[in-house]
Amino acid sequence: MKKYTDEMIEFLKEVTPGKTYKEITELFNKKFNLEVTAEIIKSLLSRKKIHTGTGGCLYKKGCIPWNKGNKGYMGANKTSFKKGNRPKNWKPIGSERIDIDGYTLIKIADPRKWALKHRVVWEEHHKKKIPKGSVIIFADRDKSNLSIENLICVTKNELKVLNKCKLISSIAELTKTGLNIAKIRIKLAELRKEKK
Repeated sequence: MKKYTDEMIEFLKEVTPGKTYKEITELFNKKFNLEVTAEIIKSLLSRKKIHTGTGGCLYKKGCIPWNKGNKGYMGANKTSFKKGNRPKNWKPIGSERIDIDGYTLIKIADPRKWALKHRVVWEEHHKKKIPKGSVIIFADRDKSNLSIENLICVTKNELKVLNKCKLISSIAELTKTGLNIAKIRIKLAELRKEKK
């Protein structure tokens, strides 16, 4: 850590009031033939409890802002989008992408409305919305297999039993059988509750 002399500290006490850190740094470096940064000066001033008196403001009192007299919308500039322009990463409706979890997303509306494709495929095939409290699972656990035979609508309760009992398999037929087992377990649990 650099040792600052009493002369340096006294100089900072004299020049600091009313100046920015950049101005103080330039004066300090010029006076003592050094190359310290504004961050170092700021830290030093803080440690020595020397205040600039600017109250943390970026601009000095009386400084005229660059946009004085302009109210509200400033107008287009050479980097603004022109009407009808599209950004480089724009995708048309129907475009697909894979998300971080491996699910296929499909763009369903502009500007940036995407949906899980397996849900869209299921809803289009059955011509109805997925019932509330239900989810679509992949019978063979393959998130890229979007064939309608591989998509199964299950309730969240059924999914809980499927996961708890490890009834979801990489073989689609076993998962479908597992779903029937989950439904039976849920029904048995309901009957037990009724008897109590």
